[in-house]
Amino acid sequence: MKTKVLVVAGPTASGKTGLGIALARRLDGEIVCADSMQIYTGMPIATAAPTAAERQAAVHHLAEILPPDTPFSVAQYCKLAAETVANIAARGKVPILVGGTGLFIDSFIDHIQFAHVQTNPDLRRELLAKDGTELYRTLQQVDPTAAAEIHPNNKNRVVRALELYYAGITKTAQNAASRREDSPYEALYFVLHYRDRQVLYDRINARVDAMLAAGLVEEARQAYAACGPTARQAIGHKELLPYLEGSEPLETAVERLKQETRRYAKRQITWFKRRQGTVVLEPDTMDTERLIAAATAQTEDFLYGKDKGKRA
Repeated sequence: MKTKVLVVAGPTASGKTGLGIALARRLDGEIVCADSMQIYTGMPIATAAPTAAERQAAVHHLAEILPPDTPFSVAQYCKLAAETVANIAARGKVPILVGGTGLFIDSFIDHIQFAHVQTNPDLRRELLAKDGTELYRTLQQVDPTAAAEIHPNNKNRVVRALELYYAGITKTAQNAASRREDSPYEALYFVLHYRDRQVLYDRINARVDAMLAAGLVEEARQAYAACGPTARQAIGHKELLPYLEGSEPLETAVERLKQETRRYAKRQITWFKRRQGTVVLEPDTMDTERLIAAATAQTEDFLYGKDKGKRA
C-alpha cells in the first residue's frame, strides 16, 4: 500500500505555511519543509524559515538543519524526506510537504532515482570561491535549461550544475538519464495560485517590508561577516550587499530585493503550472476560512474516503 502524502506548494508569499499548518492541526499532521534554502541555519529571516510560533502550532521537519556552506543535492533531500515521511506515517500522523522548491517536491513524489556522477571536491571549492553572479552567467551559457530552473542566488545548486558540466554531463542530461521508478507515494498535490498576479506581488512587497522590520539587514550583515559564499548568496542577503558595502542606499537595495523576489515567484509559478494532476486553490478568490475548509474536505476524502466519518 502506498503512503499517502499531502503537498502544499506555490510561489513565495502565497500562503503555503498558513495552509500547511491549518491542515496539520485539523488532520493530525506534521510538516516536511520542501525548500532548498530553508534547509540551512543562520538566515531564518531571508529564507522565511518556520518561526517559533509556527513550530509550536505544528511540528516541522527539515528546516534549519545544515550549516550554510554544506553542499545539498536533490537526491539528498529525497533521501531525508523519505526517512522523515516514513517516520511520520509510522506514528499514524499525516505527512505534509510544504514548500516552493518544485524540483525537490516532484523528485520526491515521483521517486526519481538520479544518475550518479563523480565530481571533484577541489573543483567545488574553486567554484564556491567565485562570485555567484558570474557562476550563474556561466551556467546560462553551458546549460540554459538548468539555469532557468535554478534561482540565481542558490549558489549551491548553481555550483552543483556546473560541477556536472565540468564532469562531462550537463544537469539537464543527468535529469534525462535519471529513472522514474514506481513511486511508493500517493499524493494530493495542492498548488496555491493567484488569479490576479498583482495581488501576489503586493504580498511579496509586504513580506519584504516585514522582513526588514524583523531585522533582515542585521542578519545579512552578520552572514556577510561570518559566513562563506553560500550564505551570502541567499535570497534576501545578496541584494543587500551593495548597501552593506556602502556603494548604494538602502532604498535601492530593497527595491532590487523586491524585484528579484517577484521574478523568483514567476519562475515558481511556471514550474507548478507544468505539473499535472494538481488541485489549484486561489487565495484571492475566496476568504481564508473557505480555502482551508475546501482543502480540508478534499484531504479527508483523499485520506479516508468513505470511512472518513469513522476515523478516530
